[in-house]
Formats: sequence, structure tokens, C-alpha cells
Amino acid sequence: MSTSKVIIVTGASQGIGAETVKAFRAQGHRVVATARSITPAHEADYIAVPGDIGEAATARRVVDAAIEHFGRVDTLVNNAGIFIAKPFTQYTAEDYAAVLNVNLNGFFHITQRAIEAMLKNSSGHIVTLTTSLTDQANSKVPSVLASLTKGGLNSATKSLAIEYARAGIRANAVSPGIIKSPMHPESTHATLGAFHPVGHMGEMSDIVNAILYLDSAPFVTGEILHVDGGQSAGH
Repeated sequence: MSTSKVIIVTGASQGIGAETVKAFRAQGHRVVATARSITPAHEADYIAVPGDIGEAATARRVVDAAIEHFGRVDTLVNNAGIFIAKPFTQYTAEDYAAVLNVNLNGFFHITQRAIEAMLKNSSGHIVTLTTSLTDQANSKVPSVLASLTKGGLNSATKSLAIEYARAGIRANAVSPGIIKSPMHPESTHATLGAFHPVGHMGEMSDIVNAILYLDSAPFVTGEILHVDGGQSAGH
């Protein structure tokens, strides 16, 4: 179909990433999905590329696959991320390295490659998932590494939006609250829901719908869209 886009989704093997892949495919778009544990696949409208998103070689393989098989890159969804909540002094060197590898290196390498591809068509869109904890710190969820990395991604989103505004490339972020996903056992939902002014957790569909909205909103760029049950407004 003429309106079909080529979408790259990182962290696509489960949870919000997997739901995002399904939603874009349901709209008739072609998707290149990547994650460390994803099952390799090559279909008419779908390719899955396993790999560590923090490695430049993975980014290269993913973007090359999109161009080789589908001819272009229209949208990159930077969904891959890890979250480790610990008191600041209890973070280990391994925790620090792991969070920076996925959250920062994983954003940097593939976004750089994707924008290079988008520039050839003078159009494109980067959507990055961050967290409302960057705006609304919570003493019950000590998470300096999330704020350090995801806060940087919020700022980078605005910077990319301005740098590439005249080049036809948009950049936006979705800033979720706590979402019902495989990351959170059902036994924790009541406690986690209470962290939100609305009194409950969000659904994965809330985040997917926000991504779809931003991707279909040509006049929106540099936006940090909070999908967080009121967290960013305060308690």
C-alpha cells in the first residue's frame, strides 16, 4: 500500500515492544524488529534481527536489513531499555554498565544509523521511550540510573528535533508511568498503581497508542508525551 512505512522497533521481543510491532503491522506497515532474545524471522512485511542493541554492529545490521529488504527507514521506535531500582549507593559497576549499554548506547548507535538513512528521503521520525520518574522523582522508587539515562534521552529528543527540523525528520518521546507488562508481576499491581494520581497502572495499549499518535502527527516534534496517570503533574 502506498502509505506503508518501514518501522524499526527495538526491545521488540516482549511487552510494549512486541505490542508496538503488532500495532504497526496491523496498520499495514513493514517492521524490522530487534532484541537480544528475538527469534530470527524474514517475512514479506516483517524481519526480526537478534542482537545486543548496545553494540554498534547490531545497529548496523538492523538498519541495513531495513534498507536491503524494504528500501528505506521511516520510523525508529527506541523502546529497548532496562530499569534497575536501587538505593544509589547500592548500584554496582555491572548495574551501571548494563543500564548505560542498553539505555544510552542502544539509543545512540541505532538512532545515528537510522537518521543517516532518513536523510536520504528528507523524512523520518524517531520515537524514544523514557520515564516520568525523570520529572517526578519518587522516594519509594529510588532510580537514579533511570533518571541519568532516560532524562538524557528526553533532552536528546528535543535536541534532535531542532537539529533536524528543516530536514523533515521529527523526534519525540513517550514518557510512561508504570505499565502493566511482563516486567511487573500481577501481585505488585495494586502497590504500583497507587503511585499514580489516577490510582492505577497504565496498559501497554496506552503506550502503543501514544507511539501511533506521534507517528501520525506531522506537526509534532520535540514533544515529551507523558502517559503516566498524572504523575508528571505531581502528587
